Amino acid sequence: MDKYLIVGLGNPGAEYAGTRHNIGYMVLDAFAKASNIVFDDRRYGYVAETSLRGRKLFLLKPTTYMNLSGNAVRYWLNKEKVDESRLLVVVDDLSLPLGGIRLKGNGSAGTHNGLGHIQQLIGQQYARLRIGIGNDFPRGAQVDYVLGRFCAEELEQLQPSIDTAVEMVKSFVLVGIDYTMNHYNKRKLAVPPSTSSSDEHA
Repeated sequence: MDKYLIVGLGNPGAEYAGTRHNIGYMVLDAFAKASNIVFDDRRYGYVAETSLRGRKLFLLKPTTYMNLSGNAVRYWLNKEKVDESRLLVVVDDLSLPLGGIRLKGNGSAGTHNGLGHIQQLIGQQYARLRIGIGNDFPRGAQVDYVLGRFCAEELEQLQPSIDTAVEMVKSFVLVGIDYTMNHYNKRKLAVPPSTSSSDEHA
């Protein structure tokens, strides 16, 4: 049975719940709820398991904190013998407007510390699903912004994107990254990146 590792980046603990940096967690929570599965607290992360048309999925929310996300990713890839071509990391992105979605097959980590640590440990050749959180913050306030919570209006605006992200995870598993990129990256939800010079974030 083919195995897939789907990782939603974020920080553990109630103080980080609902923050912009935790949108990866939010997408995996939505996937688990729709699939009627629950997460268990296991080594390096919260893990849920399910299957999709003969394919085995491991959903991972690392509990290493963002800056050490690579420890959890590398451990679960090795433990379950998942090929890196079947790894998908869901991550927040400052360079996309709120709710914008982009799927990429590889690439640099930019200044995102979670992606940066993953890259240090396993390289760049893995898929990442970026969810836009916008960049409406004054100079010097980036950390406060990404660790701040979405307001009710933002959450309402985000919900269709979270639902689409769940669809994209399933599409990635069932039909592959090329079809999924071609089909979803062109959708209206996938808003082009803003002209901000901030590519990604800490």
